[in-house]
Amino acid sequence: MKLKIVIICFATLFLSSCGSSKKTTKRKKNSGVVLLEQVPQKLPSVKQIQHIKKLERKNSKLNKYTLKYIRKYAPIAVNEMHLSKIPASITLAQGVLESASGRSELASKSNNHFGIKCHTKWKGQRVYHDDDERGECFRKYTYVETSYKDHSAFLTKRKRYAFLFNYNRKDYKKWARGLKKAGYATDKNYPKKLIKIIETYKLYEFDKVKKKDFKVHRKNTKQPKIEKPKYSIGNYYEVKKGDTLYSLSRKFNTTVAKLKEINGLKNNNLSVGQHLLIK
Repeated sequence: MKLKIVIICFATLFLSSCGSSKKTTKRKKNSGVVLLEQVPQKLPSVKQIQHIKKLERKNSKLNKYTLKYIRKYAPIAVNEMHLSKIPASITLAQGVLESASGRSELASKSNNHFGIKCHTKWKGQRVYHDDDERGECFRKYTYVETSYKDHSAFLTKRKRYAFLFNYNRKDYKKWARGLKKAGYATDKNYPKKLIKIIETYKLYEFDKVKKKDFKVHRKNTKQPKIEKPKYSIGNYYEVKKGDTLYSLSRKFNTTVAKLKEINGLKNNNLSVGQHLLIK
């Protein structure tokens, strides 16, 4: 009997060891590539600081993180409103809700403030989090501003959201319910949550900011005109494409060392338009 038990135990151990020797292949998650994102531009104020101070005077118990979020991102939401016709109140409320006022792991580590998933066409960086399913793929951004632009593109370029743009921009309630109807979120209380955030923090005030009062100051990309220096002593030459110190030394019957000395040059590098003292 004892021998039978020993044989059974030995057989069990042998089978389990064989089973453990099988290799399990784990699918490697794609981390995506770093996309070139536009450097954020400085946006004008939408009086968000005054807006927050007014809210705090009336209710000191408001969430400080949400107030901080509104102060920081209200101009971006207004800018996107004028570019894509999405109410700033809706964009801000979604940002607050989806990112936990910028404090969620997805927002803090990936700058994804709207919980936008990768989908098939996304080639950029990606991270994986548990959401409706385990280990779902989410987009990762370099700048928060890119997340806002992507949110606008997400709504404007998909047919299922097209009907939303027939709504009045100031009708945030209709927009909130419309987002749920279009399938933006699975939470049945999603519209109520957005409307509550908008009304608690009076985000509808940002929907009233007119385009003419919100002028984005774009950086001047034109190169300033270079004024030719006016000298009273000595002869100067303007460097042209293909010129070198050696070719100029031959042209003006001098030496490279002399040109470097009288022009205070530390190396042989020249740039087009540069003015060199020849004699």
